[in-house]
Amino acid sequence: MAKEKIIVGLDIGTTKIATIVAKIDDNKKDLEIIGVGISESFGMKKGMVTNLEAVTSAIEKSVSAAEEMAGVRINKVYAGIAGAHIKGINSRSAISVQRPDKEITKYDVSRVMEAAQTVSIPVDREIIYVLPQDFIVDEQCGISEPVGIAGNKLEAEVHIFIGAVTSIQNLIRCVNEAGIEVEEIAPEPLVSSYAVLNEDEKRLGVILADMGGGTTDIAIYVNGILRHTAVIPVGGDQITNDLSVGLRVPVSEAERIKKEYCKAMYFEEDKTDPVDIPCNGNQGERMFSQKELSFIIKPRLEEIFWLIHNEVRSSGFEGLTASGLVLTGGTSQMKNIDKLGEKIFSLPVRKGAPNTSIKGLHDLINNPIYSTGVGLIHYAWKKHCEDNSKNELNIFEKTFNKLGSLIKALP
Repeated sequence: MAKEKIIVGLDIGTTKIATIVAKIDDNKKDLEIIGVGISESFGMKKGMVTNLEAVTSAIEKSVSAAEEMAGVRINKVYAGIAGAHIKGINSRSAISVQRPDKEITKYDVSRVMEAAQTVSIPVDREIIYVLPQDFIVDEQCGISEPVGIAGNKLEAEVHIFIGAVTSIQNLIRCVNEAGIEVEEIAPEPLVSSYAVLNEDEKRLGVILADMGGGTTDIAIYVNGILRHTAVIPVGGDQITNDLSVGLRVPVSEAERIKKEYCKAMYFEEDKTDPVDIPCNGNQGERMFSQKELSFIIKPRLEEIFWLIHNEVRSSGFEGLTASGLVLTGGTSQMKNIDKLGEKIFSLPVRKGAPNTSIKGLHDLINNPIYSTGVGLIHYAWKKHCEDNSKNELNIFEKTFNKLGSLIKALP
């Protein structure tokens, strides 16, 4: 009989909350998405909680919809966290190998990883996650698994995600108030890349921009390694607000117009049918063309792209991203947004949706709005496989030690 486990990713965004449910079959070693729930988000601003009760209610609706589709009860989730308070920093540490034979052990790896985390951070910040980037043994770089290698000196390069303590606590509290336990918090600039990028892009160098409602999360890979992350506090909500002011319509109507009609760039050969725009008060309906809509939103999109461009330049990895720029998140669905990105970056730009390496509900999740949620499933699966590997190793070690004891006890 198959041994199954349920894992759940919960993406708590500024404009929407997405719950993704997956089933792990340990016997077959595969993963299948069996449920998806989405609800409109309230009480969030730029990835941070501003109204606990509203966020809790929105989480309940999203989780309930996912439970109904999957036919399971959700008790624990892997929750994504974003916001301008999330920072990514690189750290490097070194230790001496103490064993007489100089063979590096898991204990040595644990020591050097712990040493890499001894960085100075403000008292109101805490470490969310530590990602190994590279290991160096006696000046030899590019070692992904140093255990078993002989050397005098072991170094580790890591990428550390830190966040505001209160923001993390508020997010966890909202989930708990919805009757759900947070199994782990994961940084969204990392998990989105798990769902959207392929290994060739990471190896050649790539920039990922997850364009959400309140923020734009950036991740830069070079030589297959995550080298830089950042969060820009500008997203799709600002574009909606620009439309609301420019057209003098309610925000809800501006959001609808943005999704249905707006293009990031206007070309003369584009269809230019006027759009009927209902206005506040007694002004009746007015007519706007797609060209006029583009004129309102293009400056804000250009601002977002230039902020991404400046972040890439300041990271020190400009010129090392031959795969170009990959856009995901709700805002990336806008027509011609890739063409505007190519104009600013002079690099290839593609729109990225969750890849199809996971079975189940492909047609439903093949949408950039689910990139973070599906990325959380990839993240949880990776942790699950690592835990299983450790358990199998522990069983082997216990059996080996027991056999050793029995042999020593023989006359």
